[in-house]
Amino acid sequence: MNKALMTPQQIPLPLVPAFRYMALIATSLVLTSCIDLAPFYQRPAAPVPATFGQAEADQKALTELAWRSFITDQRLQQVIDLSLNNNRDLKVASLTIEKSRALYQVQRADLFPTIAASLSETASKGMASAANNVAGNTAGAATGTAGSSNSSGKISHVYRASVGFSAYELDLFGRIRNLNEQALQTFYADEENRKSTQISLIAEVATAWLTLAADKMRLDIAQQTLHSQQATYDINQKMFDLGVANALTLKQLQTSVDTARVAVATYNLQIQQDVNALNLLAGSAVPAALLPDGKLANVALTTPLPRGVSSETLQQRPDVRAAEHLLQGANANIGALRAAFFPTISLTTTVGTASTELNGLFHSGSSIWTFVPQISVPIFNAGRNRANLTVGEKNQQILLAQYEKTVQTAFREVADVLVQREGLQAQIEAQTSLTDAAAEAFKLADARFKNGIDSYLVVLDAQRTLYTAQQSLVTLQLNDAASQLTLYKTMGGGWH
Repeated sequence: MNKALMTPQQIPLPLVPAFRYMALIATSLVLTSCIDLAPFYQRPAAPVPATFGQAEADQKALTELAWRSFITDQRLQQVIDLSLNNNRDLKVASLTIEKSRALYQVQRADLFPTIAASLSETASKGMASAANNVAGNTAGAATGTAGSSNSSGKISHVYRASVGFSAYELDLFGRIRNLNEQALQTFYADEENRKSTQISLIAEVATAWLTLAADKMRLDIAQQTLHSQQATYDINQKMFDLGVANALTLKQLQTSVDTARVAVATYNLQIQQDVNALNLLAGSAVPAALLPDGKLANVALTTPLPRGVSSETLQQRPDVRAAEHLLQGANANIGALRAAFFPTISLTTTVGTASTELNGLFHSGSSIWTFVPQISVPIFNAGRNRANLTVGEKNQQILLAQYEKTVQTAFREVADVLVQREGLQAQIEAQTSLTDAAAEAFKLADARFKNGIDSYLVVLDAQRTLYTAQQSLVTLQLNDAASQLTLYKTMGGGWH
């Protein structure tokens, strides 16, 4: 047989020097890391002032402070532990990380050839197929026979065993590497989103716990008011029955009692709703022993919180870092889309043996091999590649705007809570003084009414003023405790 007319499958492996074959494969693999067409990435400048307020040098001490060190109430710590183990939003965030990790591994696998082994048998009767002739000639090349044409009508068999890879793309222009980078940045972003979800969850659980405590205080105030008004009403009812008190005063007292009863019923309902909200955040029923009592105690670290913040600190917040990772992924995707304008080179190769006899499959002289390089050059695709690149560039610009918006939102959140905390202490002091004065005024008005000096309208007005002042003081105390948690959250603490 003329070797010049033989196909690559028909050329026995001994006729091709092994080192040339291996050198060609090695050269192809080296070429896969030549060019990267992705734009050079540089972190965008923060679209906010460099600092707000009196930025202190130890801000990272708060940002990196573990939540167990910041939350000091042991009952609240246990409730937060319960939520971290059972909250469904946090579970979704964790599962999303696992999903992104798997997708990254899928994308990363494209960097390497997929090697597969195969073992096949071909049986034919009558005129031999082209494949059988090829295999027969290959197996008989070493012995000088040309292979049977199988014209006798007998059944002939051809056995093949091979190892190789198919359509392995040489990443000359970084398409696969940039897609791999995009998948990696998505994975990083999901990790940061999980941290952000945990931070928000801890702050929400603590705030819900404090809100429940505040509503219990409000209920206690309403119950005390109801008890006092009911006692006064009972006394005046007896006086009215004796003909001493008048009906107008009695009706005025009744309106005061009924108003207090409405407030008690309202706060009882609100407390049940607070418990339901806390159970939802915890992902299960919170044991009664872990619920707050009717005191709004300080549950957070009493160390003075920072009075300012720098933009550099805010850029370390998990949500800001997640937005930056997505931006980096979009930047890498542009490199992959640019690579579509250049030729694609792929390789298919196999090495194995073939024989017409199963027991001769692995004998010397039955070796076969194939090496099929393929180059695909984009010539005309109706502007598809250009449109895809435009989509990638616009998506990168969208993510840039979203990153800048995330930084601005973070800066605004910290600025708001810092401004709030500056005025809270003054408000609490003033409200405390107002509440004390209202309490004294109510005592004087009640004494004057009992001595017959003033009508009950004066007492009713003083009582309403005291009740409003007490409720407002509880609200300010809740805001003060919640603002500590909010500042801790907005500065990025709580995921450790």
